[in-house]
Amino acid sequence: MKCKTTDEFSVSVTRHEWDIEKLKAAHSIIAEHHYEKREIIRGYAGRTLHIDLEKNSITEKPLTEEMKDKFTGGRGFGLKLIWDGINKDTRWDSAENMLVITNGVMCGQTQYSGSGKSLCLTISPSTDIICDSNVGGYFGPFLKFAGFDALALQGKAKEDVVVVIDADSSTVRIETAPLEEINTHYATMQFTKMYSISDKAEDMQKVSVVSSGVGSEHSYWGIMNFSFFDIRRKVPRVKQAGRGGLGTVFRDKKIKALVAITDAIDGLKNNPADPDKLAEVGIKHHREIAVHDKSQNTMRLNGTPILVHIMNDYDLLPVENYRFGRSPKANALHRDKLVERYTQVIPDGCWFGCTLACAKAVDDFTVLTGPYKGEKVSVDGPEYETIGACTNMGIYDLDSVLEFNFYCDTYGLDTISAGTAIAFYMEMFEYGILNRERCGGLDLYFGNKDALFEFLHRIAAGDNSEFIQTAAKGIRRVKDWLIKKNWGEKKLVEDCGMENKGLEYSEYVTKESLAQQGGYGLTNKGPQHDEAWLIFMDMVNNSLPTFKDKAEALHYFPIWRTWFGLAGFCKLPWNDIVPPDNKTTNDPNKVPEHVDNYVEMFNAMTGRELTKEDILLQSERCYNFQRAMNVFMGRGTRKDDWVPYRSMGPVTEKEYLSRQERYDKELAVKLGIDKEKTLTMETKEKMALLYDFRRNQYEKLTDAVYFRRGWTQNGIPTVRKMKALGMDDEKMLPVLAAKIVQDEKDGLNEWGGKYSDGEERPSEERRYWEKW
Repeated sequence: MKCKTTDEFSVSVTRHEWDIEKLKAAHSIIAEHHYEKREIIRGYAGRTLHIDLEKNSITEKPLTEEMKDKFTGGRGFGLKLIWDGINKDTRWDSAENMLVITNGVMCGQTQYSGSGKSLCLTISPSTDIICDSNVGGYFGPFLKFAGFDALALQGKAKEDVVVVIDADSSTVRIETAPLEEINTHYATMQFTKMYSISDKAEDMQKVSVVSSGVGSEHSYWGIMNFSFFDIRRKVPRVKQAGRGGLGTVFRDKKIKALVAITDAIDGLKNNPADPDKLAEVGIKHHREIAVHDKSQNTMRLNGTPILVHIMNDYDLLPVENYRFGRSPKANALHRDKLVERYTQVIPDGCWFGCTLACAKAVDDFTVLTGPYKGEKVSVDGPEYETIGACTNMGIYDLDSVLEFNFYCDTYGLDTISAGTAIAFYMEMFEYGILNRERCGGLDLYFGNKDALFEFLHRIAAGDNSEFIQTAAKGIRRVKDWLIKKNWGEKKLVEDCGMENKGLEYSEYVTKESLAQQGGYGLTNKGPQHDEAWLIFMDMVNNSLPTFKDKAEALHYFPIWRTWFGLAGFCKLPWNDIVPPDNKTTNDPNKVPEHVDNYVEMFNAMTGRELTKEDILLQSERCYNFQRAMNVFMGRGTRKDDWVPYRSMGPVTEKEYLSRQERYDKELAVKLGIDKEKTLTMETKEKMALLYDFRRNQYEKLTDAVYFRRGWTQNGIPTVRKMKALGMDDEKMLPVLAAKIVQDEKDGLNEWGGKYSDGEERPSEERRYWEKW
């Protein structure tokens, strides 16, 4: 297998001879704030930065001990800052809606792999609730090095602006930015050159840019791209805060870019309480990855596309809007095909000190369509999710995958939401519910890459046709549009459109995994795998065999995975490579040795003496706080956690027949239907029985998970639960209490009764868990 090295490629992005001085001269300073430079103390910078783009004000606020105790950092700080700034009527495009970028107490260290994550939060245009997204790149660490634990952006600028946070001069500025490009692959290079003190790679490496693209202006799929200057490729690369439309809020606020400039890159800038302990734990983990990665997941060589063949082999790869779980055509996107195109650079991480080094890139890719046709560019990834989005649309040639990846990134569009939504539109096209006329002249059939790219380019151009305007807002809005137009049977439309809470599904087929159905539906922000990625445990390792196992996993793993976002860690080093003896531990799914590593690292940084139970409590506080915020905003109830039926089972006869042996066996084993009888039954009759059974299973799982989490039958965190967690916010508790009282009046919190299959529901809360 041959892969390119950095000596074998010519250019990574077309080197336009921009007049950087002319671009910079067109800027005017709207507001400027000089601040006192202080040392970071045990992982905390000790203050947050607040910018109001409407008032042109820049202020800093001290970080209180109470905020650290209750919200820890990262995602927790973001939740608290947004909570303090919103009211019940705040929506994604309200001026008071905050866009928050935080780092986390561990962020910026280099001793442990995956320590450079930023957390981004806002009210999502897709879901109307809080969406959080974690992202690599250098901006989060540089923000902390400049002296801030979080950046909160509020208000809307009157014209395009850039916010510059300069650690070198201890200055924060809001500047007009009239001439720079909006699309990421140009904007990152322009702003990096503009704010670097020289053209030397080591100086450009000290600049990180957050940008988006014109697609974010015209869709609800907007992303924020965080740059890191690749000193070997000599080009700024980007990682994405991709879910929930954060880039849409970014551009709605007229932000063209955020720029963070650091004075130095130093793994000890966090001033840890015990640097020797950090080094000791980190060295052990680095060695473990270096030695065992080759025999486990080969992440250093392949990155996340290792999952393509695994998901395809296990019938879990999304094909044609999740109708099927495998395709022989997917072999063209096997990891070996990707490796042939990667420029191999190890380490190839998105922050310093990451031995996992999974941030792969394809260089010298010649763009095939659209405004940049013929240019040579560097494409970051593609990650597994982007490849899965393409198989979902029936796209299997690698060049088209790279084209989709490139344009989504530079236009500022989420590959997951775009791919999942377009796959749904393609299925509706196949059934005649959509057609060429209704799609604004597009032939959106599965596999039509020309129509796919024209669709993306028309979004970016702000096409005002009814279909493009509606489709760019995502599946939920298209479902409502189709139903309003009376195009197609409502049940079919609802069952096929893979969204929950308004957010599109990420790229795993969940029909046979009840655990992952809950991992998508029973979430705070919507169906994104980073909250509860249980598909591998459930379907590949078969390590969640019982109903109780699944319910317990849906309590523990969302709480545990939340902690990475509080601390500023990447999740992949936790369980992608594990100690050789992990299988012999009491609970291999949790990777106990690595959990101990994280506890030791947190204590070494902060000087505290926490246990693993303590850090789980940190997470549980913030997880429940976010759910309560959803309730405050009129969401966060049981009906919001329901999932489309395709997440549970086969919607069409074609799907049933593709797995007939499996489904017939389930009818025999689970429903007691004689095997011989299944041979004579109509497929529709069998599907109806399976439909009722699968829906009942999800209802029962929902009950069990809510009970385990300490929530009501309608999914509301109780006042007792919040007080027990120490989250006794005086604005929040009355809202929860009022909602619970209303639910009781409406009969939504009653114990007892029966499920639709006739099975008794537990009649007393205290006996509930024993049932399972």
